[in-house]
Amino acid sequence: MNEQRYLADEAATLAFGAEVAAWLREPRNCCSVVFLKGQLGAGKTTLVRGILRAFGYQAAVKSPTYTLLEPYEELEPAVYHFDFYRVGDSEELDFIGLDELLDAEALKFIEWPEQAAGRLPVPDLEITLTLDGAGRQITLTQPGVVGSARGD
Repeated sequence: MNEQRYLADEAATLAFGAEVAAWLREPRNCCSVVFLKGQLGAGKTTLVRGILRAFGYQAAVKSPTYTLLEPYEELEPAVYHFDFYRVGDSEELDFIGLDELLDAEALKFIEWPEQAAGRLPVPDLEITLTLDGAGRQITLTQPGVVGSARGD
């Protein structure tokens, strides 16, 4: 899955989330690490909301900016949505048990991965969102291989 696309609005971002969810449902992708990159307000959490809706989750989906993690363990597979925007030192991630969470049988979405430098594996999928007029450009790349080891 390597592509670039223009998403005109929130509805298009949610719909694209459903497309990404279909890829993530494939057995080989079920515990993928997905990096979400883009400036504030670019639509990273909206995209995660679209993916979670496709997985059947209908409750509120909020950004984990202050909590660092929103777990959705009732889903199959479980989903961990991280947001490291406010992390000043990657050692802070020890308090949430980052290493154990990354080893868990779960799909992991990570916003602001650059804030956890040296603590994260190579992602299986990287999604970059860039504001473009009223919409956004979205770029997907696969820099790693599913199941790759953490780059410590």
